[in-house]
Amino acid sequence: MTGKGRELADVMERRKVDILCVQETRWKGSKARSIGAGFKLFYYGVDSKRNGVGVVLKEEFVRNVLEVKRVSDRVMSLKLEIEGVMLNVVSGYAPQVGCELEEKERFWSELDEVMESIPTGERVVIGADFNGHVGEGNTGDEEVMGKFGVKERNLEGQMVVDFAKRMDMGVVNTYFQKREEHRVTYKSGGRSTQVDYILCRRGNLKEISDCKVVVGESQTA
Repeated sequence: MTGKGRELADVMERRKVDILCVQETRWKGSKARSIGAGFKLFYYGVDSKRNGVGVVLKEEFVRNVLEVKRVSDRVMSLKLEIEGVMLNVVSGYAPQVGCELEEKERFWSELDEVMESIPTGERVVIGADFNGHVGEGNTGDEEVMGKFGVKERNLEGQMVVDFAKRMDMGVVNTYFQKREEHRVTYKSGGRSTQVDYILCRRGNLKEISDCKVVVGESQTA
C-alpha cells in the first residue's frame, strides 16, 4: 500500500467498487485513514516489510461500521449494518506455499475463530488471497464450489475447500462461467492461476449475480 493509496481509491471510484479487501498492505499499526477520492482504509499490520491486511470502504459506509476486529496481520474483519442487514467483511492473507505448516495452521485457526464468532443469521463475505488453487471441476465438492476454477488443485487449495465445508460456505468465483482471463488472479513467469477468492455463506449464494476478475486491475470484483 505504500504510496498506492490514492491509486487504489481511483480504481475503486472508476470501477464503482464500494467495499474492497486488500492484502499484503505492509503498513504497520492498527488504524483507519482516508486514501482519497472518498474512501477510507481500515488496516492492521505488525511489520512494514511483510503481510498486513485491510478493508477499504466508500466513505458513506464508514458510519455503518459497528465493529472492527484486527485479529492478526493475516486476518481482520469489519461488521457493518446496511439497511437493517448485518454484513461481516473479512480480509485474509494465507501463508505462501513455502511457509511452515505451523504458520498455515495458525492462519486457518484464526479464520475459523472469526467465523465462529459471527451469528448464523448475519451475512459474511470473505475476500482473501488464499495462496492456493482450488482447481477446475467440483467432483465430490459440489456443495461448496462450482466447476469453474482454474487448473489443478494443490494442498493449499484443499485447505480452502475444507474450510468452506466446515463453515458451510461457497467459493463464489467458481460458480460463474467466464473466460480464463476473468478467472485468473495471479500471473508470474508465464504461469497463470487463481489464488484470490471470495467466499460467502452457501445460503446467500443466490443473492450474488456475478463474480469475475477485472482485467487490467489487480483485484477480484
